[in-house]
Amino acid sequence: MASLQSLSFSSPVSYYHQQQPRTHSGFISSPLHRSASSTFHGQTLHLPHTQRASLKVNGRTSRPVIMMVKPTIQFIQGTDEQTIPDVRLTKSRDGTNGVATFRFEQPSVFDASGDVGDITGFYMIDEEGVLQSVDVNAKFVNGKPAGIEAKYIMRSPREWDRFMRFMERYSNQNGLQFIKK
Repeated sequence: MASLQSLSFSSPVSYYHQQQPRTHSGFISSPLHRSASSTFHGQTLHLPHTQRASLKVNGRTSRPVIMMVKPTIQFIQGTDEQTIPDVRLTKSRDGTNGVATFRFEQPSVFDASGDVGDITGFYMIDEEGVLQSVDVNAKFVNGKPAGIEAKYIMRSPREWDRFMRFMERYSNQNGLQFIKK
């Protein structure tokens, strides 16, 4: 079993081939990640192109600006969860399937759920798209919501790879560290 815990993060998991950031009229565009090497199965990952938007400065269209989606978790679509979870990973010996268990203590969705609606599922969103699950359970103490446990099941090595790419982005964004137990 392995887990991700909130600590400073320095990932040896992947190494990106990057272009140097460029500045243009005071704006900085992020490096474009076209491919990445992963130590998971030693395969090269081909990441999709990110969305691009043109920036107009003084009536001229400048070079495209790369728009990246911040990796986030949601229980109600459109409402980001602010609480950082404890994540536990298990994988079968043959590598064909695995389970990620997310535990949230006092999640912010409990504060927002009365205003925006009910919990509809577990959504992990990044630049590649959305991973989702409906295996979500709330924990109550003395009749008050205290936590949420959500499970995401991966049934193939491809689903495992996709989940690990999301978790690497989410970990980098939120300062999680991978600890193998």
